[in-house]
Amino acid sequence: MKTTERATTRRPRPGEARLEGQPVSSGVAIGYAAIAHDPALPPIDTTRRDCDPAHERARLFEAITRSTAQLRRLHDRLALLPEDGQVEIGSLLEVYRRMLGPSRLRRGIEALLGQGMLAEAAVQHETEALAAFMLSPPGRPAPEGEDAVAARRRAGEFREIGRRLVRNLSGTPYRSFSTIPDGAILVAEQLRPADAALIDPSRIAAVVTEEGGSTGHTAILLRALGIPAVLAVHGLLARVGRRTRLVVDGTTGRVIIRPSTRTAAAARVEVAAYARERQALGRLRRLPARLSSGEVLTLQANLEIPAELPMIAQSGAAGIGLLRSEFLFMNAETLPDEARQEALYRPLVEAMAGDPVTIRVVDWGSEKNSDALTQAGIGTGSDVNPALGLRGIRLLLRHRALLETQFAAILRAATAGPVRVLLPMVSSPAELHEAREIYARVGRRLRRKGVDIPDPLPPLGIMIETPAAALMADVLAQEAEFLAIGTNDLTMYTLAADRAATDVAGLYDPLHPAVLRLVRLAADAGLRQRRPVSLCGEMASDPLAVPLLVGLGVRSFSMHASAVPRVKRAVRAAAMDDCRRMACRALEAADGPEVSAMLMDYAATLHHAGDG
Repeated sequence: MKTTERATTRRPRPGEARLEGQPVSSGVAIGYAAIAHDPALPPIDTTRRDCDPAHERARLFEAITRSTAQLRRLHDRLALLPEDGQVEIGSLLEVYRRMLGPSRLRRGIEALLGQGMLAEAAVQHETEALAAFMLSPPGRPAPEGEDAVAARRRAGEFREIGRRLVRNLSGTPYRSFSTIPDGAILVAEQLRPADAALIDPSRIAAVVTEEGGSTGHTAILLRALGIPAVLAVHGLLARVGRRTRLVVDGTTGRVIIRPSTRTAAAARVEVAAYARERQALGRLRRLPARLSSGEVLTLQANLEIPAELPMIAQSGAAGIGLLRSEFLFMNAETLPDEARQEALYRPLVEAMAGDPVTIRVVDWGSEKNSDALTQAGIGTGSDVNPALGLRGIRLLLRHRALLETQFAAILRAATAGPVRVLLPMVSSPAELHEAREIYARVGRRLRRKGVDIPDPLPPLGIMIETPAAALMADVLAQEAEFLAIGTNDLTMYTLAADRAATDVAGLYDPLHPAVLRLVRLAADAGLRQRRPVSLCGEMASDPLAVPLLVGLGVRSFSMHASAVPRVKRAVRAAAMDDCRRMACRALEAADGPEVSAMLMDYAATLHHAGDG
């Protein structure tokens, strides 16, 4: 079901209203609302410039000390949360802790205190300034797509620690969930990550908020807790009171207020059906990803931040098919050195217990924000169109020290388990050849130093993200040891449409035959050169699209961990002959909607066959 940023009212029956928001954590719940109000912060005088700097610094130090103690108590409470929740909130608390230490944020606040500003005003001013810089860096294009998601998350981190400091400076209390009845549905205007960490998933049936989004830390934590949740339900609090009965569908984003007897009965059926589906998907974890005709595929998981590791372990994924290393630079004030990077890679490789890990070297461009890279003068250009500018391997070859450090750290960590190294945004054989020479040189340097690294070096592969790379895949595959098709960027560049740009988002369609033909070219090139070919991007997470991609020649997929069970179920129901027939029809289709309709028909056929 299509969701919207703002909720809409749908033909309510008498006494019943239906709203929609952003689905965040799947599942269905029925229960009574428990509204948790957040005590408002007091007004802050931003005009004063006559405060005693020494006094305000003492107040700030006391607030930092109190905030640090609160974060420590939250960390101590992690043992009560599910494992996924422990990792996610633990990583976030570490980010907050670093912000309270010697950091750019703290230096900025203390500089404002030296100008006679009130501590609360200095905290608010500096956290908002840093948040604004993340969202719209001066002299550079605003982040788009996945980069915009990361920027909003980073801005939220600054604002959250700012609110915590202001609360402690002003003595404003925090909200508590301890009085909420068991089985209630938590309703709030907004839920912050630290609030979500206080939720007991055995007591709270679901979470609904009026604000928020599906990509922030709160959403990630709610998914980790396994609680049905819908955020950004506009107009929610105006319609819901204490003890209002609700039905919450975290899969579709639907919230039903005061459900009728019939609606409530249907919701109870959905609750039971969802529980059965989770059990069925759970049983798939240990089963192979084998087509009904016998062919075995490889389903792996993407990893964007270390907090997602437990979800990968629980999904049944056969390794990490795409480890995005950008997280190393997002929260760093200085460039992470070789030792720091190895210390982050090695535990991830070890945790996979022999399953392969594909690490993509940093894919950066001028539309992304990083204090560390900015201070080093890397990726600070003001490209008119960042997507067509200095990014990916182009930027890394311009700043070779960055690439050499990352290569060395990965090679050191590769002794902990099977690793592959992936180069982003390669569009010509010359780029690959130059990167391979650097890779080999780094390996020789480490061996001369007596460092233990794998022999031979881990495979070096490339992303197929542009039409140029797909059209030249047969040449690139002669030197690349594996290919990874990135369908998100490949779709954007093929159709000249950015999915984050409202005016042309409707043109962005991964099922467009032009995109599918390029996927087929890359898959065929890998087969001819006997190179493994994998596919990542949103298409890999779509149970309807994967059988078609199998027919195009792809045998390995990397997706968000939560998608693995459903994709595996679709794979086990499909037969190779059907996949190939679909591929032939799709390549001859006129447009994406025609391909989509064909996939829906095929899925319906399988469903009816299963019923029979």
